[in-house]
Amino acid sequence: MKAIVNGRIVLPTRTLTGKALLFDDKFRAIVSPEEIGDAQVIDAGGKYVVPGLIDMHIHGYLGNDSSDGEVSELVAMAEGLAKNGVTGWLPTTMTISYDALRKAFAAIREAMKPGVNTKGATILGVNSEGPFICVAKKGAQNAAYVKPLDVEFLKEYADIVRVFTVAPEEKGNMEAIRRIAAETNMLISIGHSDATYEQAVDSIEAGVRHATHLFNAMTALTHRKPGVVGAVLNDARVSTELICDTYHVNPALYEMVHALKGDKLVMITDCLRAGGLEDGEYDLGGQTVVLKDNLCRLLDGTIAGSVLTLNKGVYNVLRNTTLPVHECVKMASLNPASALGFDKTKGSIEVGKDADFAIWNGIPFSSMTLCEKTIIDGEVYDNLCD
Repeated sequence: MKAIVNGRIVLPTRTLTGKALLFDDKFRAIVSPEEIGDAQVIDAGGKYVVPGLIDMHIHGYLGNDSSDGEVSELVAMAEGLAKNGVTGWLPTTMTISYDALRKAFAAIREAMKPGVNTKGATILGVNSEGPFICVAKKGAQNAAYVKPLDVEFLKEYADIVRVFTVAPEEKGNMEAIRRIAAETNMLISIGHSDATYEQAVDSIEAGVRHATHLFNAMTALTHRKPGVVGAVLNDARVSTELICDTYHVNPALYEMVHALKGDKLVMITDCLRAGGLEDGEYDLGGQTVVLKDNLCRLLDGTIAGSVLTLNKGVYNVLRNTTLPVHECVKMASLNPASALGFDKTKGSIEVGKDADFAIWNGIPFSSMTLCEKTIIDGEVYDNLCD
């Protein structure tokens, strides 16, 4: 048994001080320091003890990409993400060919096997962002590989695909949404969509329960045409992603969206392989992406993903809103866990859940939100976080 003492423990509803956190592979108890017995003591030194973050939408990091279909790259990404306090993630694929998707899915399935990814953030499944999208709202996706929603293809990978993106207005897609909602447990996400408000509402009735990077690559909210954005904000059943890098969405909207969506608001990075690397040119699904001053663009100027880390996203929300620390953290931990159905075991520091958490520096957080230790399934990695 181990004990974290002298930390500011970030719980779902508050930040707790003056207590000790007991854990092995699970969180066992929150007690007074006098009650830790013979547990191995880890002194947090007054720093934040934060639940492991979950990035449910991330394409790449440190030169690696989920769409490459290489187990070694997935392991490298997992270890790099853990340095940012991320303990769970969904490798996210692009709109690429079926052959490339099959290779990527096979690699992810292999990387999820016991003993393959031994000290990195846990791979919780796949996020398939495409190819079932709308060309008119493709964003940085490759239009050459866009397809109608393919129920049978997705069902081949029902054991690993946790969420996928779809444009419901495309021919045949609405009925396919109904089938997938009835026949699988996949989270169906509206995105890269030119749907009207009415079509988006119909898709929610058909089974859509999530939205891919709100505001980006979807019909906007206006006073006469509420669009996909209006439908998502107006329905309490739908969770939604937000890229909190201050580029994709103006920070002035963070608190407004939180007020409307609450626990249904999920922070993501949408990070590309350029994440953690220097300015320059990088590949994205066969397209060239230019990274300059923390912003990624295709050669035609289209914004393409980000180089955001999830811990920096928490800082961005904290800096630009009046939200308390626990609410900012929850957007990147418990909320994604709930959207994906992992909230019984992950996403928060609560007795009985997996001991996935990190110790962060910063008062309240530094601009880098430094992660000093990461704990995954109770294993402490002292040298994992630089």
